[in-house]
Parts: sequence; structure tokens; C-alpha cells
Amino acid sequence: MSTTSSHWDRFQKFFVRYPQIGFSIDISRMSFEESLFETQAPAIEKAFAAMKELEAGAIANPDEGRMVGHYWLRNSSLAPAELRAEIDGTLDATLDFAADVHAGKILAANGQKFTRVLVVGIGGSALGPQLVAQAITPANPPLAIDFFDNTDPDGMDRIVAQMGDEIATTLTLVISKSGGTKETRNGMLEAEAAYKAKGLEFAKHAVAVTGLGSELDKHAIAQGWLTRFPMWDWVGGRTSVMSAVGTIAAALQGVDVRQFLAGAAAMDEETRTRPARENAAMLLALMWFSAGKGKGAKDMVVLPYKDRLVLFSKYLQQLVMESLGKEHDLDGNVVNQGIAVYGNKGSTDQHAYVQQLRDGVNNFFVTFIQVAKARDTAGFEVEPGFTSGDYLQGFLRGTRAALAEKGRESITLSVEEVSAFTLGLLIGLFERAVGYYATLVNVNAYHQPGVEAGKKAATTFLKQMGEVLSALSGAGLTADELGAKLNVDAEDAWHMASHLAANGKAKIVPGETPAADRFSAV
Repeated sequence: MSTTSSHWDRFQKFFVRYPQIGFSIDISRMSFEESLFETQAPAIEKAFAAMKELEAGAIANPDEGRMVGHYWLRNSSLAPAELRAEIDGTLDATLDFAADVHAGKILAANGQKFTRVLVVGIGGSALGPQLVAQAITPANPPLAIDFFDNTDPDGMDRIVAQMGDEIATTLTLVISKSGGTKETRNGMLEAEAAYKAKGLEFAKHAVAVTGLGSELDKHAIAQGWLTRFPMWDWVGGRTSVMSAVGTIAAALQGVDVRQFLAGAAAMDEETRTRPARENAAMLLALMWFSAGKGKGAKDMVVLPYKDRLVLFSKYLQQLVMESLGKEHDLDGNVVNQGIAVYGNKGSTDQHAYVQQLRDGVNNFFVTFIQVAKARDTAGFEVEPGFTSGDYLQGFLRGTRAALAEKGRESITLSVEEVSAFTLGLLIGLFERAVGYYATLVNVNAYHQPGVEAGKKAATTFLKQMGEVLSALSGAGLTADELGAKLNVDAEDAWHMASHLAANGKAKIVPGETPAADRFSAV
């Protein structure tokens, strides 16, 4: 592909639009050969067939023996018959609950209407609701929202301080499928303590979104929480934003949840049966495959030119990297697959890392996201004939052209505006693209064994840190001595003891080197 001549002919050939939903995709600035569609034809057909089987209820997550049903959340008629009523009923229940909160039928313990919502969750249980909150909630939502999305006590303290006395009218959603996720459990306990410190009963402000019969489910029942909504084992966390995980928080903030789901359903419909050359999700998957040579050799830089989509790159980071970053393929071969994803927003990024994108190492492709409608309010000219929105469009086109001049690849996705419908269709597009790409490279997109490995390692570390604390004496011990005494690696022992000392649980007498540091009991 020439980088100096006009791209007009190639643009016309590789520009696909769906006018009925206000969406288009332009892959003309990607450096693939047209023969890609022929050479990958068998893999493409296999991907289409696998997706059809997945949507029909096949075991699409073989490692865990599970169906994969996030597409059913926006079109329950696709689901197995025994699940349809539960899907529809849960959606109705979340929307009815939010409506009752808004109407004052469900009140805080002090008899006042709820004014805030606190979401306690991690990963997809927080990131999806965060994206929705940033992108499509009204400027002045009926309930403000905060998140405990980590086990960082300082972060939680800051949120509690910002709430102040308004915690008395704060509704807390605790979201955890298993109920055993430590970060979420910690956040729940921190929230309980914050309510108690204000003389409030946490249970009268708490809602659980969890698996039926989970530890959290049992706890919520025993404590008499306001209500519970289900999470299903056939919906992964990173694809859960259209389940109760996302719909309850969105509805509480005044989002048109049914339009959000309708947008995803519309994109599903467009990309379910169209041939590859017209299928936006398959085109994305093929561009990822082509750019990265089927091995993730290039990073995906996501550049939405709209402030409200600033979290979209972070959302896609989890969706893509957790789904595709796998050591083994479905045949058990070591493949170390994945696509690294990063990004912020345009045109902010032009004053940051775009310098490297144009002039540095060519190890990426860009996904531009263009939003046609500049603003909802009346236009304002920042100079004669030009608005801020005109500049934003100019910077997008200018950056795209500047990258193309240096042979840097890019995809451009366009939507008419940022709305519940268009956010839904963008999420739906990338979910299906991930599914197609996973088949192209033969990996299981729906499990996350690496995440579990990290959790196990953290559990071991914490157990050993407890042993270190118990072993400390008044005389003081070095890391080597602690390690030998407890059969713990000396470096791990040093980090554990240092953490204890930094948080007032131990004392440290620094030496000239870490090996000479001595740790003792408080």
C-alpha cells in the first residue's frame, strides 16, 4: 500500500457502513493484501461456525465446561429455553428496583431518598459500570456514583471522606460472582465499617449481585440486605456489563438500559450473518490477525476522539488481553498468544505518545473512534468559522494522515454520537471481534487461568507474611534468618517484613544493605 499516493480507491473498497445503525468501519489504512480474504477463508468459516454454535448454547469454554452467553443478555430469544425467563426477569427486576429507588419507594434507613451509589467490585464487575458511568450517564444523574475497585485502603478512605455524611443516603452494590474474590470482600468489609462509623446499618443500604448460593449470597440473606440479583456462570466478568452487573448501576444513574442493550443487539445482528468483507467484527479480527501476523506482534492503540469514551481503551484492555492472552491453544500447544492494548483519548494523546507512534518503533496499529456529533448544546466558534468540534475532527484526520505518511497502520470506526445505543453497539462489536479472532488463532477466549495463578500466589504470600509476623522477636531478625526459620525465600521475607514495618506492625533497623536490615516485633 502506497503511503504517498491518494487512498481514495482503496478507501472506497474497504469502507463498510451500516446506515441503519449509524456506524462505519474503514480498514483502508491497514497494510493487508486483498488475498487475505481468500487465504483465511477456511479459518473465517470456522470462526463463523464456532460463533453460531456458541450462541446456540454449545460448550464454548471447554476448560471450565461452560456455555458462553453474553450475547443472550441483549437477545434472550437466542438462549436455551430454560434460561430465557430468568434473563428477562432479572433485567426487569433491576430496572424496577432502580425505578423504585428513584420514586422513593425504596428509601435509606433514615427515611430519605438515596442520593449516591457505591459499587464494590473489581475487574469487569467495576470496569463495565465505570465505562457506562463515564460515557452515557446524564450530566446530573439521579444518583452520583463511586467505586471501590481495588483493595487499596487509601483509595477507599478518600472515597468515604468525599461522601461525608451523604453515606447515610448511599446505596452500596457489592458485585462478585463467587463471593470469594478477596478484593471485593475487603471492599465490602471496608464499606460496612464506614457505615458503622456513622452509626448506620449497612444491610439496609446494601444490594448483592452474585451467584446463587455463593458466599456473598448467603451473607446477604443472613444479614437481611435490601435485595440480591443473580450472576450466572455462563457470563464472564469482562462481558458482564449487560447483565445485572451493569444494568442496575446504569439504571440507578438514569441510563436508558434497554437502548444500551438494543445497540449491542443491533451490532450482533449486523455481524452475525454478513460475509467477511461486509462484517465489521470479522474485519476487525482479520485486521488484528494481519497486523500481528497471527501472533499479536503489534499492539492495539485505541484512540477515541471523545472525552466520554476515555475509559473505552481501558475497557478493551481487559476484554482483549484477558480473552486472548493465553499460553496454550485449544490443542494444548504453547503459543503465548495475545494483543497488548493501550490508549487514552484524542486529541490529548497527540501531546503525549503519538510522537512515538509516528517517528518511533512501528510495533502497533491504531484504532481511531470518530464521533460525528460534536456536542449537544449550541455551537460556539472559537475563531471565525471554526468550532472546538471542528478542531477535534481536524486533529483526528491530521493524526491519521501523519501516521499513514510513515506507513503506520490504522482502523477508523465511526458512530453518529455517544449514546446508550452507540456504546452498546461498540461493546458488541469488540466482543464479537474477540470471539472471531480467538477462533482464528485457536485459543479459548473465555477463561483466565493466569488470573487464578496470581490469586493463588497472593494467598501464599499473605499466609507466609502472617508467619513472619509471628516469628518476629525483640532481638530482631534479618531476612536470611527469617527465611531459614520459616522456609521462605529471603527476598520474600524481606518484602513481607518491610511491609509490616511500614504499617506499624514491626520495627526495622536499616543496615547498609537489605541483607543487613533487622526486623523485630513492635
